[in-house]
Amino acid sequence: MSSVTGQGHVFWEDLTVGDTLRGPGVTITDSHLVQWAGLTGDWVSLHLDESYAQAAGFAGRIAHGPLSLSLSLGLLTQTGIFGNVKAWLGLDEVRATAPVLIGDTVHPEAEVTAARPTSKPGQGIWTLAYRTVNQRGETVMTFSSSFLLRRRPGGGSDAV
Repeated sequence: MSSVTGQGHVFWEDLTVGDTLRGPGVTITDSHLVQWAGLTGDWVSLHLDESYAQAAGFAGRIAHGPLSLSLSLGLLTQTGIFGNVKAWLGLDEVRATAPVLIGDTVHPEAEVTAARPTSKPGQGIWTLAYRTVNQRGETVMTFSSSFLLRRRPGGGSDAV
């Protein structure tokens, strides 16, 4: 029998508190801003009107905050660690700390800040503290996100 596409080989036990991950980067383009606005209905002038954004004190149009957040979540999936996620549990402490401009290249970094078993056998929870970083090494966003994961079949103790 063949394996399920997208099924991961990383289980809850494979990451512990203090482990860090880095996802690939993406360069933000005009297309990102326009498509995000169309997808979400967020047609705020800071994102779509160059003159308006400059008059507001920015070097140019800036990316939507939720776009930056979504890219960080999505880019980290490319590390392959989420194949055994059963559920995304949510976000906390979202902060936009610097603008993301067209032409900036951003990538996610995440540290495991909590790894605990659940009361149900075969499941555990990771909490990751994310940083979205631009090409100059500046942190442009921070947040934490939690995930429910499968535990390794026949996995050992609950100690982390």
